[in-house]
Amino acid sequence: MKRFLYIVLIIFITLLSTNAQSDSLNISASTTTVSTEKTIQDSSTILNSAKPQEAQSDTASSALKDLQSIIPEGEVKQKLTDIFSLGKIIWAVIFFLFSFYVIKLITTILDKLSEKSAKYRIGLKGLIPIIRILGWTLVITIMIIVIFAPPIESLVVVTGSLGIAIGFASQDIIKNIFGGIMTLFDRPFQVGDKVEIGDYYGEVKSIGLRSTRIVTPDDSVVSIPNGDIMSKAVSNSNTGEANCQVVAEFYLPSNIDLEKVRGIAIRSAQVSKYAYLNKPIAVIFKNEIHLNRSVIKMRLKAYVLDIRYEFAFMSEMTQITLRELIKQKLVNQQELSGIS
Repeated sequence: MKRFLYIVLIIFITLLSTNAQSDSLNISASTTTVSTEKTIQDSSTILNSAKPQEAQSDTASSALKDLQSIIPEGEVKQKLTDIFSLGKIIWAVIFFLFSFYVIKLITTILDKLSEKSAKYRIGLKGLIPIIRILGWTLVITIMIIVIFAPPIESLVVVTGSLGIAIGFASQDIIKNIFGGIMTLFDRPFQVGDKVEIGDYYGEVKSIGLRSTRIVTPDDSVVSIPNGDIMSKAVSNSNTGEANCQVVAEFYLPSNIDLEKVRGIAIRSAQVSKYAYLNKPIAVIFKNEIHLNRSVIKMRLKAYVLDIRYEFAFMSEMTQITLRELIKQKLVNQQELSGIS
């Protein structure tokens, strides 16, 4: 609502300033015609030094003549009064508030429905930013064309003036808005995905015109400008699916029985209540130097049923695997403490 009133104020000031400039230029023109040829000859040096200013004045005069050919002088205030009459403003406010609550109601219903099903959560959440952007675009269009219904010539003049002013003053905002629209169309991620953008990793909470918000594992909400997202690499863990791959890492002694360890690790992932068993479980071994010792690095890769259980699944796999390794005496507490 504040942004709408601010835009209306800018349009009002723009039109009034245009009218004032036309009056001042007419006075200046009448004053100039009073001067005599002798005065012009005596001040030729001054006139030569002021050529750039005269060029600007001629350009402004020609522009105002074109403007006056579209909107005759004296009708600007009348047109402005007709466009922004009290009745139209009241209807615009009523329509704006009604649209606000309708869009809010629809997005709230979709958000609550999405939380009831992990299968359809990401799809329903992905509709929310699209409905918001299309909804507000339709609302603003109806308010301008139907409610205020300005003459086409006035709309062209005001739009041109505001377009130049806003374009220079709001380059970063426009860049972020463009980035938000490109994100919705290109869809490198959507609401509900687990993504890594720069130094931040978490679940996408919302995609707005100015910024994208993600919830990190420590439950912090981070707002990232959409313009920055366009220039950074984005890593998506699940790409619209409810499941994603989880990796648990272990450092083990170099003389351990790898086959037995592999079997224990796979069973540890299979028995977890968070495991998504429709995708494969993999165990990868790699020899590394860790803390100046040669050790075996094991990476246990499995898929979690719901991305929101990612860290709970990782913790459970680690706990079960280590417990079984110690129980079968493949490692002991001292070896694990010395490696980790």
